Amino acid sequence: MSYLSLSHRRWTTRELCLTALMSAVVFFMTFVPKIPIPLGYAHLGDAAIFLLLVLSSRREAIWAGCLGSAFADFLGGFALWIGPTLLIKYLMSITFILFMDKGNDGIKSLRTFVALLAACLVMTAGYTLFGALIYNSFAAGLSSAPGLLMESVLNIAVFYLLAAVLKNRI
Repeated sequence: MSYLSLSHRRWTTRELCLTALMSAVVFFMTFVPKIPIPLGYAHLGDAAIFLLLVLSSRREAIWAGCLGSAFADFLGGFALWIGPTLLIKYLMSITFILFMDKGNDGIKSLRTFVALLAACLVMTAGYTLFGALIYNSFAAGLSSAPGLLMESVLNIAVFYLLAAVLKNRI
């Protein structure tokens, strides 16, 4: 089975519960620390997604990232963004997995840092593009890019901070 495959095998009760718990973590990290930016808000949910992708099964972490983020959009009053969020968080997660160092160096490697940058650029480009489409204005979509890039820097820093705290478990 490919490490990118979301697999068609049945979910076990354990996997469903773990995915629900991880979705709640992503939701909390996305919903609670809200920092207003044009067309939305900045949050720490991406740091949680990256950490879950490193610490757990990729299939469960990808689903948790997508569902937790989409639920935060729904409850945060951004229901219009649920569809784009599902797609963008999926692509962001896959990008991170493709570039991430799977060797002994793990999160400390340059390759993992590049994976974080690439995934954050995918996220920024995705929300910029969808902002332009939803608001029928490239300028409107582009206005969110600086805030999204700053959010990305924050999420990368928080990812490394959390990884350092959990270093004995990674």
